[in-house]
Amino acid sequence: MRRAHYRGAVIRPSGPQTDLNEAVVAYYRQWQAAFVRQRPCGQDWAAVASPDAELPYVGEGQGWGLVVTALMAGADPNARQQFDAILRYVMAHPSSIDPDLHAAEQNERCESVNGGDSATDADLDIAYGLLLAHEQWGGTTYLELARRRIEAIKRSIVDPKSHLVRAGDWARDGDDAVSRISRSSDWMLGHFRAFRTVTGDPFWDVVLDAHLGLITRLQAEYSPGTGLLPDFVERINRTPRPAHGEVLESEHDGSFWWNACRVPWRIGTDAVLSGDPRSVAAAAHLNTFARTTTRDDPTRIKAGYTLDGRVLADYTEPAFVVPFAVPAMLDRNGQHWIDAEWRYLTSTPVRADAYYPATIGLQVMLVLTGNWWTPGV
Repeated sequence: MRRAHYRGAVIRPSGPQTDLNEAVVAYYRQWQAAFVRQRPCGQDWAAVASPDAELPYVGEGQGWGLVVTALMAGADPNARQQFDAILRYVMAHPSSIDPDLHAAEQNERCESVNGGDSATDADLDIAYGLLLAHEQWGGTTYLELARRRIEAIKRSIVDPKSHLVRAGDWARDGDDAVSRISRSSDWMLGHFRAFRTVTGDPFWDVVLDAHLGLITRLQAEYSPGTGLLPDFVERINRTPRPAHGEVLESEHDGSFWWNACRVPWRIGTDAVLSGDPRSVAAAAHLNTFARTTTRDDPTRIKAGYTLDGRVLADYTEPAFVVPFAVPAMLDRNGQHWIDAEWRYLTSTPVRADAYYPATIGLQVMLVLTGNWWTPGV
């Protein structure tokens, strides 16, 4: 697998690199067998199934599938075949609003449902996966498709006033409250950096700064003791704040819940790859919370918190545990903690009914082992 250049004094799980890589490959094979469906609905596609989601195929899964497959190209001789098959599925399901984006949800007959519109995280990862594919396999097709999707994200996803990403293309012309929300797990800082590099468009510098500025302000004003971010912020056209009650998904939309559990991985990944002091500071805040509240025992991380650190669900769930391993890569005193996270991650089996934690876990493993990289950088 390709090795990335991580900035600064970054630690990794203990052990030889060959052993770490072998653990990633073994986990990838389990993930692949559990969730990558060949020829769904009898078509010449592949798709990542989401048995624990409301629908069998969701855009988030296809975006993750493209990213993971491109990153695993050095270890999987069939990676390009799998990537292209997932890409055919994506291209066969355009958004009903902006056809250069992906329809976020399909049923068991592979029919787009619930309006056929987009979800931001899916298209950010699809574009990023295409950039990775271009660097892995060359040619012009992947790059052209990536640029087209990046332009669609710019026109249909990014709020023109705040430069924050909205929840989907369905929100681009809305004037209601739900059209003015942003999901923290969509704040993919490294993706914005890659989009800037490949397009040469300074627009993406503004987008990056807007999200980093918001992360800094939210941690300072709403979670100074924890650094936790909410699933959603509202009023992005004014002064964004954590959602008050349910704005899209649940009563916990303003808490660190099933979307924001991905945030430590996303911010931590940008911190280790870019060395941006704003990302590094945000990641350190999250790392301090995780280590302090658990006394360096990952099994004490709970499945959801209020922003001030009160437990919402008193059980352990891998989707909440493993993302906290990534900010620990910047902790010079964190070897014991990151090794405990690695043991938890590698000893947690891939369950066929749990695509969400397994796919997060695989991507975290790629970061921890030095196998994640930013295309063009």
